[in-house]
Amino acid sequence: MGLLLRSVGMLSLLIWSSASLFVRAKSDRFSGFSAHSLDVLLQDYAYRAFVHPKTGVAYEGNAPSNLTGIKIAAMRLRSGSLRKRGVRSYNEFEIPIGVKEKPYVERLVLVYQNLGNWSEVYYPLSGYTYLVPVLGLLAYSAANLSATNLPELDIRASMDPISIHFSNVKSVPVGSIAKCVSFDLQGVTNFSNVEPANTCSAVQQGHFALVVEGTAPPPVGAAPPSLVPTPGVEKKGHKSKVSTIVGSVLGGSLLLVLLALLLLWLSNYKRTMRIRRLERAAEGGEALRMTSVGSARAPAAVRTRTQPSLETEYVP
Repeated sequence: MGLLLRSVGMLSLLIWSSASLFVRAKSDRFSGFSAHSLDVLLQDYAYRAFVHPKTGVAYEGNAPSNLTGIKIAAMRLRSGSLRKRGVRSYNEFEIPIGVKEKPYVERLVLVYQNLGNWSEVYYPLSGYTYLVPVLGLLAYSAANLSATNLPELDIRASMDPISIHFSNVKSVPVGSIAKCVSFDLQGVTNFSNVEPANTCSAVQQGHFALVVEGTAPPPVGAAPPSLVPTPGVEKKGHKSKVSTIVGSVLGGSLLLVLLALLLLWLSNYKRTMRIRRLERAAEGGEALRMTSVGSARAPAAVRTRTQPSLETEYVP
């Protein structure tokens, strides 16, 4: 029984540890601390917008329901057309002529991202306040529009830079100066001056925004950007997470009970087989008469058949 209790205790610890790791993994998966993982996910969802794609047309996609507030789009282009003609307007981006990609592909897809209220979650910038959402422009091969987990192409401007024209910019606090910030695919952060009409320039793909030093208070009656969810979808996503966690815990508890019952059955089975072996061994030998010794029962030998006699009684 002691071994059974120890086994049950170890199994219980194992199951609860597994449940804890599962919950932590789910939390990390949706908390948004891996910008690269976000890019991989949004590439998949952006490609789903291609049903009957036409070259040079931007197709808006739908971000995952747990990332409400993010906007995505995808545009398929010929490599030669991008290099010779550029793209005059792709949402906030203006791509000049002379942009080349490495490695070379015949067709490519430009994935647009607007991280909305998730900007500070995926791209936290200590000591700065975002004046606009973080915008992303990433290039992928268009050889297979059903492919996922694609590596990014390296696109660079060889002549004029890529322009990002930001709109709906928050007001800059008195005494502060807005700056352009860019994040490349290696996670390097770069700052530069803002050009007229809230425009920033870049020579390669990445993520871009306008920031100002310091932490500006949010507008009266408004929550911080990272805390502004769409009520219905956020509620649904929260319920989904809770149901997953509860289901995991209940499943682990059920498994624990089943394992405990199995161990109990094995213990009873072994004890029953041992008793049967003893019974069979007893049936194969000479039966012994049982007698009472105090409060216990013990086997006792029967009387001897030959009575003892004294030597003096011996008759030749």
